[in-house]
Amino acid sequence: MTMTAQREFFEYSIIRLVPRVERGECLNVGVALYSQAFGFLGARTHVEQSRLCALDPDADVTQARAVLAAWELVCAGSEAAGAPGAEPVGRRFRWLTAPRSTIVQPGPVHGGLTANPAADLDRLFDLLVL
Repeated sequence: MTMTAQREFFEYSIIRLVPRVERGECLNVGVALYSQAFGFLGARTHVEQSRLCALDPDADVTQARAVLAAWELVCAGSEAAGAPGAEPVGRRFRWLTAPRSTIVQPGPVHGGLTANPAADLDRLFDLLVL
């Protein structure tokens, strides 16, 4: 008899880059995934310069990457993330996924079941971003 790992609920949000907010066009550039049961919060991000510049030839790719790196630091609970990085895991996820009208925006929060949140973060990143 094979034992299977317990599957637990998780939530995720696609991280979108909206280079020109007034146009409403966006590019999927990352995924943030949270599992309360596993105490997991992680983000994976990637900006493909050619795709971003197709939406806005004047886009600042370096700045976009810096903002996304900050998302990853907050998820990791890094001291470099400042006060948001020191918050409990669930509060950090809610803070990151709160609606905003900046160039980096979270998409709607979706849910699922997982036995391995890190593997599902990689799977969703490959499926929805790359």
